[in-house]
Amino acid sequence: MLTHHRKPVCLSLISTDLPVWSVVETAGTLYQKDTHRFHLLLTAPPLITCEVSTSFNSEETPAPTHKQVYPPSSPRVLWLEISPSRVIMTMQGNAQVSYRHFWEHGVYGISRYWLPTESLQSYEPIRLRNFTKSLHLSGERLPEHLRLEYELWSDKVQLGAYILNLEIQH
Repeated sequence: MLTHHRKPVCLSLISTDLPVWSVVETAGTLYQKDTHRFHLLLTAPPLITCEVSTSFNSEETPAPTHKQVYPPSSPRVLWLEISPSRVIMTMQGNAQVSYRHFWEHGVYGISRYWLPTESLQSYEPIRLRNFTKSLHLSGERLPEHLRLEYELWSDKVQLGAYILNLEIQH
């Protein structure tokens, strides 16, 4: 039972205790795997860096300049596997930052990050734990809203509390 639908999507990530906030609005393709399992595939915009120029004049405020990390012809693919009990999100970025998160309500999941390397040697991912405090999926036939609340941990150090919010318009 594989059906697909092209839908407008808004994906946001905010931290409740750190200055982290990101929103992606794009079109996504929603694949229905079975009655309660879906895959959502979308293309994220290119990564942006911010550089601040330094000035020796204390009266001048340095203006940030923005540049893309890689050309827009190298899209980042974001893939979400969604069910009422768990969510897996994978981002692949053509030799840039990639990650994979596993969330399940009340469970310590794994978050893996692969960073770009300048050498040709293989490298190990950075592994962190996440604790899913709540996972709520709503929508009648197709998912319309997903809200995940989780904490990110490195060993015994909490790296923030986050809310992932996904809205799929129908």
